[in-house]
Amino acid sequence: MRTNGFRDLVKEDPKLGIFRVHRTAFVSPEIHAAELERVFDRSWLYTAHESEVPHPGDFITRDVGGRPLLVCRGGDGQIRVFLNTCTHRGAQVCRESYGNARTFQCFYHAWTFNNQGELVGVPDAAGYGGAFRKHDLGLQSPARVESYRGLIFICFDPEIEDLVTYLAGAKELLDVTLDQGGEDGMEIVGGTHKYSIRANWKLLCENSIDGYHVRSTHKTFIDYLGMVGVPSKAGVKFPGGARDLGNGHGVMEYMTPWGKPVASWEPRWGEEARTEVEAMRRDLIAKHGEKRGLRIAEYNRNTLIYPNLIVNDIMSLTLRTFHPISPDYMEVNAWCLARKNEPPRWRSIRLDAFLTFLGPGGLSTPDDVEALESCQRGFKAFREVEWSEISRGLTRSPQMEDEEQMRGMWRKWQEQLRGGTPTRRRAVA
Repeated sequence: MRTNGFRDLVKEDPKLGIFRVHRTAFVSPEIHAAELERVFDRSWLYTAHESEVPHPGDFITRDVGGRPLLVCRGGDGQIRVFLNTCTHRGAQVCRESYGNARTFQCFYHAWTFNNQGELVGVPDAAGYGGAFRKHDLGLQSPARVESYRGLIFICFDPEIEDLVTYLAGAKELLDVTLDQGGEDGMEIVGGTHKYSIRANWKLLCENSIDGYHVRSTHKTFIDYLGMVGVPSKAGVKFPGGARDLGNGHGVMEYMTPWGKPVASWEPRWGEEARTEVEAMRRDLIAKHGEKRGLRIAEYNRNTLIYPNLIVNDIMSLTLRTFHPISPDYMEVNAWCLARKNEPPRWRSIRLDAFLTFLGPGGLSTPDDVEALESCQRGFKAFREVEWSEISRGLTRSPQMEDEEQMRGMWRKWQEQLRGGTPTRRRAVA
């Protein structure tokens, strides 16, 4: 495969209205290897939510950016992220998915670490020389760990810009989304959707913020709910629409065509639920003003935090991450994010949507998986059909079914593949 040093994978000519991506981007092992180093090692990656480790000693383990991680709230109450590998000979020090522990003991040679990452036990420590210091051999952390409103991100590049700067325009979208938690805030509901897709990871980036496919790919769901006009309704009111948020991030924001636990009613929920929704709506307006309050209640948001976090604020608020294992295979994880102290009725409605629409066996996700896998099968003809067309809306103000939000992702990706220097931390005077 000829990649020409990754120079000509994206072609853009605004005057002609052309934006194209070469299909080697989806199939090349060389490009895949470069992505792991230049994209995933040099971007902020969502790791966990603070609510998943609420008590001292609570921990979860995750694979993020191709590394095994241990997220733990120490005995001092501080949340830390460690690389889940023993500093002795490399075995994972924690092999459980979650739990509560004061210490983590490597099963291989019984080196023991406390929940603040310090090495506290070494069998026959006297067997080591005078230069051996337990203090120097605690669990190691990724180069950067930062949190924004409970969302924990890590990065393996010590020189990357701070998280808030990296989020660019996506920060405001996160704020609008997370403001639905009110004074109590948000929490992850226990349980994870885990599945895989036999397709390139960038296809899921595109799909997650693509309004163009809704009427055709999800026709069965739209017909089932009697909402044939949904896509044409999208993006009518402020702020709405699909837009590039900078730094590779993008969003579709549109009027809610279905109910949301905060705070848009559906007739099938009944009149009692309607009264509760109206009360929630009044509270949102009182706290945030009419414009922002109605935006929280009435709008859906599908937001891509580049490179691999999708925040679906629709009938259920979902966080979804994905990581490429090979050019044509990714692993996906998803969690439901909900208001703390949410009444049982609304928690049930939220979880039902998380399962029946957004889940791997729901009314939406299987459609998308089949579409992406069909694209990947079609890419076997990349030598004959070389380019994918992502030009829709390039010559007009972006509309809901246009592709500007995807083009922003591709521009950032091309910059990174070419080895462009990422925005660095500003020097402190």
